[in-house]
Amino acid sequence: MIHRNESCTSGQVPMSYLCCLIYILEEWTGVEYLEDYLNYVAYLLWVFTPLIIVFILPGLILLLLYISIIFLYVYKRKNELKEAYSNDIWDGARQMVATLWDGHARIWHGYEVHGLEKIPEGPGLVVFYHGATPIDYFYFLAKLLILKNRMCYTVADHFVFKLPGFKLLLDVFGVMHGPKEECVKALKNGHLVAISPGGVREALFSDETYVLVWGNRTGFAQVAIDAKVPIIPMFTQNVREGIRTLGGIRLFRLIYERLRLPLVPVYGEFPVKFRTYIGDPIPYDPNINAAELSGKAKVAIQSLIDRHQKIPGNVFRALMERFETRQKED
Repeated sequence: MIHRNESCTSGQVPMSYLCCLIYILEEWTGVEYLEDYLNYVAYLLWVFTPLIIVFILPGLILLLLYISIIFLYVYKRKNELKEAYSNDIWDGARQMVATLWDGHARIWHGYEVHGLEKIPEGPGLVVFYHGATPIDYFYFLAKLLILKNRMCYTVADHFVFKLPGFKLLLDVFGVMHGPKEECVKALKNGHLVAISPGGVREALFSDETYVLVWGNRTGFAQVAIDAKVPIIPMFTQNVREGIRTLGGIRLFRLIYERLRLPLVPVYGEFPVKFRTYIGDPIPYDPNINAAELSGKAKVAIQSLIDRHQKIPGNVFRALMERFETRQKED
């Protein structure tokens, strides 16, 4: 009797190269019905590939961040470029990084920003709703740099400063941990400062209903009062449809509340339509306290959500908005 591996070379039994390889592997490993196992594995891969992709795609944001960091380090080494920028040697680097993010915004999300003219020429505190990731805020920063040549300092959670390799990026783009004194100082020096009162908790545990998760936070309002600056509300349409979280699972909520680590899985990076809306500034009023001003800011953000976001959010609808030619005002 001719063995299967012999038949592959003798040509007595016509079969494909792949079948021959499977037969050889069966004899070598001693595993019977290997072809059936491989077919089952191939089927599982076919079934779960879309699921794998939606969990991998958010990693592209991290990849873009590290590309930005690498560019900044290369730029830092090019000492001869210092002479090209008289005010700040990092101006050119910021513009290049902003161009990278703006390109990603336009291609992947058809990004638009409405109300940029409402940003004051002087200082102001930008208050925004926090999506699962702050990618929409990165896009806003890029537009602000490109169209107005302005930086906006950013208050970030403490864990951001522990990310490996991020120090230069955070320094160049004015990201700070957020002591009130530092924020007030930046505002009094004429800069824009941005903060999301909901922070990481809102990012992880809000959902497609766009619930504001602020608790009783009033510190940002006290900063605006102490610096005597307006608050500028901001919201991005469909930000929850771009990337979603598994924050609805109770276990992840318990882990965060105990360890304060954002270990909630995210998925998506769907190419949905993003539109950032900037609301009317809330002017400085010496006659109100921080709690009252915080309430006003919350109402302003909620008003932007009610006007521009269909509730609950829907990924398919947000994808279809990429093909609309006019601005929606819901």
